[in-house]
Amino acid sequence: MDLSVILALDVLNGAASLFLLCLGLAIIFGMMKIINLAHGEFVMLGAYATVLSTNAGLNIWIAMLVVAPVFVGLVGLVIERCLIRFLYGRLVDSMLATWGLSLFLIGLVTTLFGNTINGVPTPLGGFEIGAYRSSWYTIFLVAMALAMMALVYGVMRFTRFGLVARAVMQNPGMAATLGVNPARIYMATFALGAAVTGLAGGLLAPVSGITPVMGSAFVAKSFITVVGGGAAIISGTASAAGLFGLVNQMGAYLTTPVYGEVILFLSAILLIRLLPQGISGRFFKGTL
Repeated sequence: MDLSVILALDVLNGAASLFLLCLGLAIIFGMMKIINLAHGEFVMLGAYATVLSTNAGLNIWIAMLVVAPVFVGLVGLVIERCLIRFLYGRLVDSMLATWGLSLFLIGLVTTLFGNTINGVPTPLGGFEIGAYRSSWYTIFLVAMALAMMALVYGVMRFTRFGLVARAVMQNPGMAATLGVNPARIYMATFALGAAVTGLAGGLLAPVSGITPVMGSAFVAKSFITVVGGGAAIISGTASAAGLFGLVNQMGAYLTTPVYGEVILFLSAILLIRLLPQGISGRFFKGTL
């Protein structure tokens, strides 16, 4: 009984963390078709915003839940206006440009703060199940993943902005004839995706190593999850995150964490080979 509970908690935590990491990319890549190779650096900026704000005396919850998404959202807004808006419809160019942006952000943060920075303690206490010890913060991450899933779904499904954003991504010319400014919608959507990514970085700051190159550990996982999930940004990303989280945690439990990562990538390759349109393209057609 204890073992099954431990495995369930590990799988839930892995899936929730992966979903939080991928949700912003699902908005930017899944909706806008921008290959953002600086996605990992957006996560890193959210983590640094949390650490620096907390070290300056701000409450850690405000730093994670407010400062991190607002800061990275504003950074995303500036980047969209200065760079990304020239790259819509140019996949290869967007890939090269965001790769350069990734290197620039790593170099800038390294120059300003060095190769390492003091982290933040994990809030909330811990609990025990037999000999197994864990933190209530892992349960909080699961709750935040569910809350973000519901929030993004609600915004995209039931608000005017969500309706207009989905219409612009599908047919910007037709949306423009109806009085919508596609440039503003692209700008707002990219900033929203960046803010969600910054929130993920803030939430993962207490449980991750904070370095300028920490994003490189996340970007590959995020892309294979979003691609494996397919076009549906909520149902596809959630199902892929759940599947890959299960595969990763089970592989790590049965072998080692390193082999768990290898098994994850092999399973992602197999999934994309069998379902080239992603999970949502096969099972959740027409859903958000």
